[in-house]
Amino acid sequence: MVDNREQDWKEEQQRVTGITKLLAAHIRRLSEELGLHRSDVVDMRKDFWEEVTVNFSSPDDLGETSTSLRQQAQILNERERHHLQSSKALKKYKKLVVSPYFGRIDFSETPGGGTEQIYLGIGSLMEDNGTFLIYDWRAPISSLYYDGAPGPASYETPGGLVSGTMDLKRQFVINDGTIEVMFDTGVTIGDELLQQVLSHSADDRMKSIVATIQKEQNAIIRNDRARMLVVQGAAGSGKTSAALQRVAYLLYKYREVLQADQMLLFSPNPLFNSYVSTVLPELGEENMQQTTFQMYLEHRLGQEFQLEDVFNQTESLLNAPDGPEASIRREGITYKSSVAFLDVIRRYATLLEREQMLFKPLVFQGRVVVSKEEMAQQFYSYDPAIKLANRIDLMTTWLLKKIAEFSLEEREAPWVEDQIELLDSSDYHRAYQMIRRKKGGTGESFDDYEMEKSSLSRYVISQRLKPLRGWTKRGRFVDVKGLYATLFSNRLLMESLNGSEVLPAAWDDICRQTLASIVVNELAYEDATPFLYLKELSQGFRTNTLIRHVIVDEVQDYSPFQLEFMRRLFPRAKMTVLGDLNQAIYAQGEVLGDLAGLVSVYGEENTEVISLTRSYRSTYEIVEFTRSMIPGGERIVPFNRRGEEPLLHVVNSEPELLSFVEKDIRELHAKGYHYVAVICKTAEESARVHAELATRLPVRLVTKDTPNFQKGTLVLPAYLAKGVEFDAVIIYDGSGKQYGRENERKLFYTACTRAMHLLHIYCLGEPSRFIPAGKNESVTAGSL
Repeated sequence: MVDNREQDWKEEQQRVTGITKLLAAHIRRLSEELGLHRSDVVDMRKDFWEEVTVNFSSPDDLGETSTSLRQQAQILNERERHHLQSSKALKKYKKLVVSPYFGRIDFSETPGGGTEQIYLGIGSLMEDNGTFLIYDWRAPISSLYYDGAPGPASYETPGGLVSGTMDLKRQFVINDGTIEVMFDTGVTIGDELLQQVLSHSADDRMKSIVATIQKEQNAIIRNDRARMLVVQGAAGSGKTSAALQRVAYLLYKYREVLQADQMLLFSPNPLFNSYVSTVLPELGEENMQQTTFQMYLEHRLGQEFQLEDVFNQTESLLNAPDGPEASIRREGITYKSSVAFLDVIRRYATLLEREQMLFKPLVFQGRVVVSKEEMAQQFYSYDPAIKLANRIDLMTTWLLKKIAEFSLEEREAPWVEDQIELLDSSDYHRAYQMIRRKKGGTGESFDDYEMEKSSLSRYVISQRLKPLRGWTKRGRFVDVKGLYATLFSNRLLMESLNGSEVLPAAWDDICRQTLASIVVNELAYEDATPFLYLKELSQGFRTNTLIRHVIVDEVQDYSPFQLEFMRRLFPRAKMTVLGDLNQAIYAQGEVLGDLAGLVSVYGEENTEVISLTRSYRSTYEIVEFTRSMIPGGERIVPFNRRGEEPLLHVVNSEPELLSFVEKDIRELHAKGYHYVAVICKTAEESARVHAELATRLPVRLVTKDTPNFQKGTLVLPAYLAKGVEFDAVIIYDGSGKQYGRENERKLFYTACTRAMHLLHIYCLGEPSRFIPAGKNESVTAGSL
């Protein structure tokens, strides 16, 4: 007699086999169609003009030609659109044929509805009669799988709430048409499936988690109410992965009005961009735009200044000895990242509408065309009610007129005649074409010498003044550098703008450090956003209304000033921000403080906060070890995946340390751990350790410019390991000398929480005080 489980397995396997055959048939049919479509499109493009009757003899003939062109273009566009749709369908079927679905729920709608078997996969599949064989995981009914349990259940649809009873919740692992794992489960995704997924090796790409989405993660994915969704998640809680599934869900739900290029991810570094680059394509969606905040700053300010980035800022602070200069720098970062300084910049912009505006003169070949005094006089001659940015628009128009007047005055200048003599044949031809266009394309040539000279003079002056006109149109006549420097050279002004706030105790020294950088056209990282904000307020704010959703990962590393700037930069966008306040390792991130700093960006009424406390990345032993390093760590709940206890090993010299690390790496690879990280404190230490290890075994150095994540042993600074994970992590030197200052606690915690399966900490001397008291007895000490 066959028991029920064996019979269920047999029936489910029969269904999988049938679905796989159907998908294989679709793949064959579409592959053949696409070959034909591709040939048709190529032929149509090649023969496009042969199919069009071209005749411009009369208005009627012209109309007929226009109609013929339009019809042929429509046919071509329709063929190309059909080809694109078929290509997308083929990609989806090729993914589904490997693993058609991962879940099943049996749901009976009440009152009086029959029981429907609902199978969930990464894409939908329908029969010819419209019956769903597989539902897309993002469909409204699919939320039952993630949120519901057998018994009374309901789900939201565009038409309202649907209620009923869930009779069954089943999970599968299917590979190449064969069911490998099948079990029935209760409220959450079963531990069996999670254990299987989490026990795998790390990878150079983040994996899709649609089969293992938990109830709390599903709340993130399907939330489309909040203007700003804040996700505070413990290390390894799946917040980034859930956010990427959220993007896929939004693209699915709003596919008629939302495109992938209208969504933007701000990630912590280029390496992270590579790490998450395949998640959306795996789900059948195009990748959204990805950038870093530093890349945006470089785009806006890189031509004016040598910009410091957050990594160099962090490197200088970590390597700086304790002393007054480091303390002054930190105090300056704290103030310049604050809402108080944001308010100062806003008040300053209002003041500039009345007085103290600074300009740069318009200069041509060493001659002043319009002086900065003339500009100031013109600027303050406008109606005081006109806002600053609008006045700059008026100034731009006025200055362009001044340049036009200057060009007329210069026509007989000796330098113009000299330049005409230097024109080569190509310049002469361009001048002729320019004159011809201005005359309406009549084809007239130069009639005489005077006409030729006059025309060439206009051409020469126009070309030589072109950079000055461009400079003016970009608002470069506003002396933003001078305006920003004034804030640090005029203490009385700053005190008046600072209102009831008190300037930092080291303000005079902060000013000294700031002005020393500005003078040599360098801009510290903490100055870049305030400078750009002042530039926008004084020259006209550049907003991006095309972006409809912004995702900010590692938000704890942004300052309140930077988040407010983003909010203003993308005025039509909703925002999803992800972070862990316990991993705030950059100086300006410390200013954000707690969740209240995030909620204030859009206001409490427009913000929802979701906390993820369960950690899935690391083994139970690693989470138990690391959560004791930080305040509030007791709220982190480890997933019950058992492994080895973290290893703590104290050595007496660097040669001994290198030998142990080398031996450890070899043993880890021999055990099948393909992704091993040797995490150092700084880039300077990483480069030194890499140079030593590279003479002994294959290792790769990761820098802030490393474009992708690769298999093997990586040597990298702790702050570049954020957001990624490794099979095994070796902390190169976890001694108190390396990680002793309080502001290094979170850096140490971040480094240790990168480990999925094994964590080995080496200490050159006394271990860091952040290794929890009482833990030393539970970890291995001594020789390997």
